[in-house]
Amino acid sequence: MQVDLDVEGAQVAQWPRFQRATFQAQRLKRIGVALTTMAGLGLVLAFFIGLFSPQSLWPALLVSQSAGLLVLVAGVQSVWWITRWRSQALAPTAGNDTVLEYPGQENPGWYERLLDRIGARSVQLLKQIGAPTSWLAGWATLVLLSLEQTWDLNLPAAALGMSASVGAVLGLLSAFGLLVFERQLVQQSPLEWPEAQQLAQLARVPIIVLVLGTLCLLFASQTSVWPVRLAVLMGILPGVVALELLLRALLSLFVARRDTVEPTLLGRSVVADLLRWPPQPLLALQHELHNRFGIDLRQIWAFGYMRRAFLPVLALVSLLGWSLTGVHEVPLHERGIYERFGKPVEVFGPGLHAGLPWPWGRVLPVEYGVVRELATSASDKPVPTQTEPADGPAPLIANRLWDASHVNDKSQVIASRRADQQSFQIVNMDVRFVYRIGLTDAAALAATYNSADVPTLIRSIASRVLVHEFASRTLDGLLGVDRLSLADEIGRAVQADLQSLDSGVEILATVVEAIHPPAGAANAYHGVQAAQIGVQALIARERGAAAEQINQAQLQASIAHDQAQASAQEINAAAQASDLRFSADQKAYTTAGHAFVLEQFLSQLSRGLGNARLLILDHRLGAGGNAPTIDLRTFMLPADPASPRNSVQPGAAH
Repeated sequence: MQVDLDVEGAQVAQWPRFQRATFQAQRLKRIGVALTTMAGLGLVLAFFIGLFSPQSLWPALLVSQSAGLLVLVAGVQSVWWITRWRSQALAPTAGNDTVLEYPGQENPGWYERLLDRIGARSVQLLKQIGAPTSWLAGWATLVLLSLEQTWDLNLPAAALGMSASVGAVLGLLSAFGLLVFERQLVQQSPLEWPEAQQLAQLARVPIIVLVLGTLCLLFASQTSVWPVRLAVLMGILPGVVALELLLRALLSLFVARRDTVEPTLLGRSVVADLLRWPPQPLLALQHELHNRFGIDLRQIWAFGYMRRAFLPVLALVSLLGWSLTGVHEVPLHERGIYERFGKPVEVFGPGLHAGLPWPWGRVLPVEYGVVRELATSASDKPVPTQTEPADGPAPLIANRLWDASHVNDKSQVIASRRADQQSFQIVNMDVRFVYRIGLTDAAALAATYNSADVPTLIRSIASRVLVHEFASRTLDGLLGVDRLSLADEIGRAVQADLQSLDSGVEILATVVEAIHPPAGAANAYHGVQAAQIGVQALIARERGAAAEQINQAQLQASIAHDQAQASAQEINAAAQASDLRFSADQKAYTTAGHAFVLEQFLSQLSRGLGNARLLILDHRLGAGGNAPTIDLRTFMLPADPASPRNSVQPGAAH
């Protein structure tokens, strides 16, 4: 019941919750400071560990535990605001005329001054919203952001060593201290402290988180993954409670507030209220609806009927679900061995089958016609499968060269002869078996009950058979004629051993993928091969250089010989032409005589004077005594006109 100071201001001194308010406020302040310090140290430590080891268990564990403590800090501070209001409301009844701001203290402490400085007195927005709402929303937001930074379900498992024991001890001590605090709150009377029950419910959140964190530290190892997953998942509980507190803080903005009316507790959680034994979720929901909205579900007959019929209906549904465990569905690629009270009685084919419910009857799945391939040797380390681009380089697992070690290769010792002496050699081979479980019911029963691990059985038998088969064979035989019959002999020997053990396994085919020397020997052989290739390349290079020089010399000799022949031919042809011309002139002179000589003279004269400027004078001109007149100005000699010897005066010549 809320108190209005305007109506009942003089009566608050008679109520126990107002009388104990000052003591409760001081106690909550000390507890809040201690919890905030612990949570802050946890967050700071998680931050520094996350910087140097982001894949460690510690950041997620410390943040989850610090989140649980911060949720309790939010609840403690919400209750502290209420106890502070009550202590201030009680101050006027003590004989003062004004309301004391910090009852029971002459000088307010640093915590109160800090809250007042950040709260409603310094910021107008906080004055409208209210300091309790702002602080509650701030704590909830801090919790959610911290959990979001460390949420990673892919953390690897790791052993923590001595630090895990120290952390487990500290976690148990903190959980024990919070448990003592929670028990004290539970024992508080509602008349003296009405909010103690809600605060005790919030105290269970960090207790549960601390205990779960201790289990994670105690069972953390190199092979266990569940402690790491639990360290991350346990942050869900404080995260859900923080989300509810944030929602309550936002919804409180729409509620009218009066300074003279006793405030209600904001930092309470329905989720935390469910953390009780035995769990009573319906009762908690009923109380919440009655307190918040005034709805009493006890007056509705339908809910009463549902409450009375809940257990019978739940029992009937559970019985029906348990009886349906006797209905089994066998896929098309499997068979089912039906066991009744632990004894196999029938082999079911694909389809639906009915039998006794669990645990009186169960069906063990067995493969039906599934063909598998098994290599005689497999690596203990799993080969990572990565998607390679279509236009990129080939993956390493596709390397089938002899100088690379292959995962499925198995070394064998074979016989050898060296210098007429018995010796041995080592080869690597990849032998694969294609097998399946027999199609008969007897084979299915034998494969299920006579063999714990069929691949391991086949691999062990194949190893023994391969040692026996290769002990009497040589490398030349393996790479030659014997390789054709080798696979058939190995398959028959392995199948005979499997039948003698009544394993129910059929060997369909035996494939010899590769037989080659070990990778080290192959690399050494490739070195010798590379040296031989280098020598051959050097010889070929020198032969090519010699052939090039010979061809160059032959080319030069051929050019000189051809040039000499051409010159001789030209000289000979010129001589023959001159001889023919001389013979022709001699014959013409003999025939024509002086006429031929005159003709040759005139021909040579015409050839010589072909480009000359001539003036021909006939001596018969001017026979009458009149000599012709010649203008010598147009017939200048081609000599230097400055020479006095060759100079001709312009004028007429007779």
